[in-house]
Amino acid sequence: MELNLILKKNDKPSLSHVSTSSSLLRHIAIGCAFAIGLATSQLSYAITDPVSPPAGEKFSYAWLKGYARALSEKAYISHKGELPKSIKGMSWDDYQQLQFKKDKALWRNDDSEFRAELFHLGLYFDTPVHISELKDGKTTPIEYSSKMFDYGKTGIDGKKLPEDLGYAGFRMQFHTDWKRDVIAFLGASYFRAVGKEMQYGLSARGLAVDTAMPRPEEFPMFTHFWLEQPKPGSDITTVYALLDSESVTGAYRFDIQPGDRLKVKVDAALYPRKAIERLGIAPLTSMYMIGENDKRTDWDWRPEIHDSDGLSIHMGNGEWIWRPLTNPRNLRFNAYADNNPKGFGLMQRDRKFDHYQDDGVFYDRRPSLWIEPEGNWGKGSVQLVEIPTLDETFDNIVAFWNPDKPVKPGEELLYSYKMYWGGVPPVEPERAKVVDTFTGIGGVIGQHREYYSKRFVIDFAGGSLPMLADDAQVKPVITTSAGKVEITSARPQHAIDGYRAMFDVVPPDNSTDPINLRVYLEAGGQPLTETWIYQWTPPPQNERDLHNP
Repeated sequence: MELNLILKKNDKPSLSHVSTSSSLLRHIAIGCAFAIGLATSQLSYAITDPVSPPAGEKFSYAWLKGYARALSEKAYISHKGELPKSIKGMSWDDYQQLQFKKDKALWRNDDSEFRAELFHLGLYFDTPVHISELKDGKTTPIEYSSKMFDYGKTGIDGKKLPEDLGYAGFRMQFHTDWKRDVIAFLGASYFRAVGKEMQYGLSARGLAVDTAMPRPEEFPMFTHFWLEQPKPGSDITTVYALLDSESVTGAYRFDIQPGDRLKVKVDAALYPRKAIERLGIAPLTSMYMIGENDKRTDWDWRPEIHDSDGLSIHMGNGEWIWRPLTNPRNLRFNAYADNNPKGFGLMQRDRKFDHYQDDGVFYDRRPSLWIEPEGNWGKGSVQLVEIPTLDETFDNIVAFWNPDKPVKPGEELLYSYKMYWGGVPPVEPERAKVVDTFTGIGGVIGQHREYYSKRFVIDFAGGSLPMLADDAQVKPVITTSAGKVEITSARPQHAIDGYRAMFDVVPPDNSTDPINLRVYLEAGGQPLTETWIYQWTPPPQNERDLHNP
């Protein structure tokens, strides 16, 4: 079952935007939809007050859940913008100069496989965050000190900044490379990580609230972090976080394990302050501007520009779905209903450099991110939001799990899942998968076109396709929600040891309503491939050029 919603441009909800340059900071959401005013008129830094168990009680995830529950019973207080004037409104270039000193890194002098560095407040990151170190159940606040930072040529006198200023977030390095990060938390509840490619790309969030609604999106924030000192020689480090916002509080535990594919085990306990219309669990945020199937914004010299090229879903019934991403004219919302999904994620399947030709930010190396639910998630839907963008510096793709059960205040919602960051996901379809999607004008080459149609070309590879006999009767199974399908075919594609499905869709006259398509290949009544799904919005009648010579 699929739910579709198209919002016109003037109804577009507010969404955080992030950049896709090689710098981490230009990837982090700036929280432009934090439309919450300051709770007090006087400047204070109360958010940096340590949160810790009572004397004699050790810190634990159970304690943190209890604290988050108690916090949800109190009124929300925002500390956004509570910064000294000297670091308010600073420029991008100035913020780039605020560098944490490497010799101040946490655990630098310990027998640890990890080191942690802190981000300074400023620029978009204007809500102080408290960070503590955790060892043997005891918490120790990491007090702000200007001695930890190099202020470059900004003209900022760190000695004049408040001692309780706080931080913006943190990042970690692994012993295999002390210079480059493996994971970073910065901005609202955003974080990102890398696999062996060591290339940042899409982001994750702790939680999404009311994404793609006809009102500003709410961005819950990690207000406190506890970084547990890794055990000597261990390749796993643990981070705890407290989440807070107008609608919900939460307690999080992240077990982080770098490797060829970085793994994060997430436990989340949520405590709503009020009813939430659209709750997003395990939200992913990415960018798609130009690709093989969508060249609406094709004025750049590079043939493809995207952090992710598709949404992959392993349905609860075992079916694999591949949904290529698009850059639509208007905001587009899809919901794919399921019961206990086996997994979902935003993928960067196309990993060929010559398809991007980008030797600066290397889109071919961007990680995919796979979410593997644990326990019973019940009924709900994987929801996909695609927002128009004219530039690669804006994240315009969001995907998350939305439970069917209404979210009510006073309840406890528990979710556990694993995240896998890297070029290749931990699981893939046993059947052949989609490797390319192309679109163009329909019709027969060399023949005069009498009406408008859209051509769809889908390449499948893997599975049993390389083993099929030359005379195998492979055919595409195509369904459409509207319009007429014609000129269908399925033929071997020897260059990829796979098959190519091809067909045209003739849209209804004058209609610009979205058309939903589903395709898979079969032989002898047996499916050979995963299911390709797509949503195509026909252009207005005056843009249906037949391109006849």
